Amino acid sequence: MERAYLKRIADKALDSSLAASGAVLIEGPKWCGKTRTAQEKAASVLFLQDPDHASAYLKAADTKPSLLLRGETPRLIDEWQLAPVLWDAVRFAVDERGQAGQFILTGSAVPSDNAARHTGTGRISRLLMRPMSLYESLESSGAVSLKNLFEGRSELEGTSTLGLEGVASALVRGGWPASVGEPSEIALKRIQDYVEAVINIDVSRVDGVEKNPHLVRALLRSLARNVSTMANMATIRQDLSGDGASISEKTMAAYLNALRRIFVVEDLPAWNPALRSKTALRTSPKRHFVDPSIATAVLRTTPEGLLNDFNLFGLLFESLCLRDLRVYAQALDGEVSHYRDKSGLEADAVVHLKDGRWGAVEVKMGARETETAAENLKTFRGKINLEKMTPPSFLMVLTGTGLAYRRRDGVSIVPISCLKD
Repeated sequence: MERAYLKRIADKALDSSLAASGAVLIEGPKWCGKTRTAQEKAASVLFLQDPDHASAYLKAADTKPSLLLRGETPRLIDEWQLAPVLWDAVRFAVDERGQAGQFILTGSAVPSDNAARHTGTGRISRLLMRPMSLYESLESSGAVSLKNLFEGRSELEGTSTLGLEGVASALVRGGWPASVGEPSEIALKRIQDYVEAVINIDVSRVDGVEKNPHLVRALLRSLARNVSTMANMATIRQDLSGDGASISEKTMAAYLNALRRIFVVEDLPAWNPALRSKTALRTSPKRHFVDPSIATAVLRTTPEGLLNDFNLFGLLFESLCLRDLRVYAQALDGEVSHYRDKSGLEADAVVHLKDGRWGAVEVKMGARETETAAENLKTFRGKINLEKMTPPSFLMVLTGTGLAYRRRDGVSIVPISCLKD
């Protein structure tokens, strides 16, 4: 029996892209729901990984790729990067037909730069899809809207739908649609299998260069231990040596690039605002996976393990909040960064929109830490040069549990299980 489709925030973006462009490319990690979301809109489908027909499809792509584009539109071509020539074939077909909404391409790996002769600009729109947020997996009430925070709406109330145990379970399970609603032992096994496939197959297949599985595993473990930190390459290499793994900086850079191309790691860039006074900013990105469950699977930990290690739990909780903020911000045509200066003042996340509006976020597991977090955000706001930038639309502390409310000083306290786009 086919599982019911859980609506995704990306659904609206896909509709808009199909209305405006001849084709849409949906990119993102394997198993995040790209194909299922595309199928909801597609009138015909070509599965390049279909074992009964894959060989014939690839031969057709080599000889007459236009054959594979025949079918009702929008036509979905799943895992298009297996036959990169289809990119140029789609681009050409879009030009010939002169109509919007002709094709949907999905891919769980970024092909090499020379895989396509043309960028597809003006013909092929790109849409990045990430694993599910808590709102999409029906574990956030959505009582607090990020859009409303940007619009300055005054109402703010809600109650966390998850206790710490629920947050730990959702974090270890991850935002993978196939695991939502499944027993925890099944979800745990699935993400562990996912990580093993990354280590032993996917990371080498993406560029055709064989990777040492032992080094890939050690690198992933080091990244997991340093999640939500600004650990640089030297720190990661030193951490690897503690596991008995020796790797050159060049090799590590190649491995990290491969992991980025298959959407396993997604670091958080630093934000560079206009400040009142000259302050040295830290420009290093923060280390993150596209979903925090990858870190827990690599470290072989469980919800119970997180509840017994609140230091690790706190770092991974920040990564969970970042995943959801990225999904919600993308729906508003925004991006997420982090801020840290030489004095140690930081904002775990800064959500900034294309029109110049922005909001700062601190992540704290428990209610006891909200006072310190709120004061930190107000200090951060005081450093911004408001003659060159707009004031923040909001200051928000994201928590694991508790109530959503606005303090007298204007700082919003919001449990992550109350937030939506």
